[in-house]
Amino acid sequence: MYKSEQFTGPFKLTRAIFFQLSIFVLILLALFSANEGLAQGNLLIMPRRVVFEGSKKSQELTLANTGTDTAQYIVSVVQMRMMEDGSFEQITKPDSGQFFADKYFRFFPRSVTLPPGQSQVIKMQLTKPARMASGEYRSHIYFRAVRRETPLGDENSKNDSTALTVKLVPIFGITIPAIVRVGEGSAKVSISDVSVEVINDTIPRLQLNFTRSGNISVYGDITVKHTSPDGKISKVATVKGVAVYTPNLLRKFQCNLDNVPGVDYHSGKLNILYTTPEDVKAITIAEAELLLR
Repeated sequence: MYKSEQFTGPFKLTRAIFFQLSIFVLILLALFSANEGLAQGNLLIMPRRVVFEGSKKSQELTLANTGTDTAQYIVSVVQMRMMEDGSFEQITKPDSGQFFADKYFRFFPRSVTLPPGQSQVIKMQLTKPARMASGEYRSHIYFRAVRRETPLGDENSKNDSTALTVKLVPIFGITIPAIVRVGEGSAKVSISDVSVEVINDTIPRLQLNFTRSGNISVYGDITVKHTSPDGKISKVATVKGVAVYTPNLLRKFQCNLDNVPGVDYHSGKLNILYTTPEDVKAITIAEAELLLR
């Protein structure tokens, strides 16, 4: 437990206030940065993915507790398969063309206890051997919340001891991908089967397919713009952090479109742009156009 400490200068801040400001800055970065953080429950993680390529050999992950109670997290590695709809399932053996990365990096600490409003750095280090087959290797870092045990005597004594009760305590976890790339990497993506469906006559939903080729995954942001018959352009959707991981060749994607005043999803056209995130050099990964009827 830290002690309150004064910082010298024109403005005097206690250490507690300093940490609160730090968490506030992390939340702002997560909201407005392209390399945004990933949040679930009261845990905020930045960045939301790790990629070792080129000369990069280390990475720091910042964990922040945005809640009001002390929380503990166990950090481990899991292997995941991306499904065609973008969801994940845990696996123990790689699919054909998939390579796990956990043998080629290490991280510490593996257990973190965070008082409210404080942060902790997880350090990751690349440990790949001198000779390694070219391609992309992927595992996922898993941050699992540890259940808080109720002290003896704190249980509700008014409960009927003769009745059978079941208490469900949710334990949440977050995973982020850790990727190691070796040698020359390339990928191409095309967008096909684009359509718009209006759900319950109120919610316009965009559906499309990504088709990937090459030896590395792709990751970027989607921007959808509507152009009316008279030429008015309106942004109707932005989706950040869309990936197609190896070895997947196909990903089916859908998102709801905004109900923007003056936008008719039965006329004009939609332009779909899939680009690299804003924190790297802007590159168009794929684009498509849909004429609306």
